[in-house]
Amino acid sequence: MQILTKIVTLEEFLKKNTNLRQAGKRVVFTNGCFDLLHIGHVRYLQHAKSEGDILVIGLNSDRSVRTIKGPKRPVIAERQRAEVLASIGFVDYVILFDEPDPHRLIAAIAPDVLVKGADWAEDQIAGADLVKAGGGKVVRVPLVPDVSTSRIIEDIIRKNR
Repeated sequence: MQILTKIVTLEEFLKKNTNLRQAGKRVVFTNGCFDLLHIGHVRYLQHAKSEGDILVIGLNSDRSVRTIKGPKRPVIAERQRAEVLASIGFVDYVILFDEPDPHRLIAAIAPDVLVKGADWAEDQIAGADLVKAGGGKVVRVPLVPDVSTSRIIEDIIRKNR
């Protein structure tokens, strides 16, 4: 699959989702900002993919990232972040969203599996209730210790003082 064809709107994905379901594919959804992609992200996404057949990433738009992380973020623009994620072979689809959380995407997609980092309590994961009510499962993935985008940014600032 071409990299840019993996970056789709919700509406485009929903058209594909019908065929995926008819083919018996297990859809996994996760989301995040994925600003300054690092090994923790890659391992997390590999784990997410192992939970099913199709990995869909909800990617916070620049506006959404600023709402969550503040005016100095993201470091990398949304289209570039989307393309980097889409270039990963095991990622099937990337969908940008503007809201602070992916609840609307999860409600529309109704994934079989919802994956989030273990730093999130299950009752705090957006859409967990919807997925479980639909017969799906929620998976919390352990984080890679001492690896985060915020820490990378802090290290860059500290090294350049």
